[in-house]
Amino acid sequence: MDTDLARTWVQAIAAAVDQHKDHLTQLDSAIGDADHGINMHRGFSAAAKVLAGSEPDTVGAVLVKAGTTLISSVGGASGPLYGSAFRAIGKALEVPTADSQQFAAALAAGLESVQKLGAAEPGDKTMVDAYAPAVAAFQLRVDSGGDFAAAAGAAADAAEEGMRATTPMQARKGRASYLGARSIGHQDPGATSTALIFRALAQTLEAR
Repeated sequence: MDTDLARTWVQAIAAAVDQHKDHLTQLDSAIGDADHGINMHRGFSAAAKVLAGSEPDTVGAVLVKAGTTLISSVGGASGPLYGSAFRAIGKALEVPTADSQQFAAALAAGLESVQKLGAAEPGDKTMVDAYAPAVAAFQLRVDSGGDFAAAAGAAADAAEEGMRATTPMQARKGRASYLGARSIGHQDPGATSTALIFRALAQTLEAR
């Protein structure tokens, strides 16, 4: 991954969120504050706009800038969580070009940042339920000799599987946890937007 590809990834996320913002809001209206789609759309649109007017010299600089923009422009918990993830990924990639092993380690750093900030574990019905399996799948494919695009595709598939698996869970973290058993039967909006992010990565690499 180089700086142009990192920028294209953020732009692809912004496009995916724009396409699915109403769905994200519908999911959040069932178990949250009904603003996840709006907030994610605002944040990634802002990040794409900021990056369009900049010339960062490392992959990390692209992603740190995206993360910083998310923190400053997204309300609720989403801004700090996604922003910290992208900043952590970026800080691990202060190179002009990153290989798949470096990117795998950076994704893991992003996950660690999210879990440290949100104190969530797999099974809590949060974005971690999509993020953690995506990181594991990416690393596994890289370790087995798969190329960057194959690893990203495996990560996207795993994120989507993790997203769907949140439906029967009872939320233990975040706004949805206040609903107790009433959170069962609803797909988690954070896991859904996380799956969009990993699918955007896969599609970006496939196009390249």
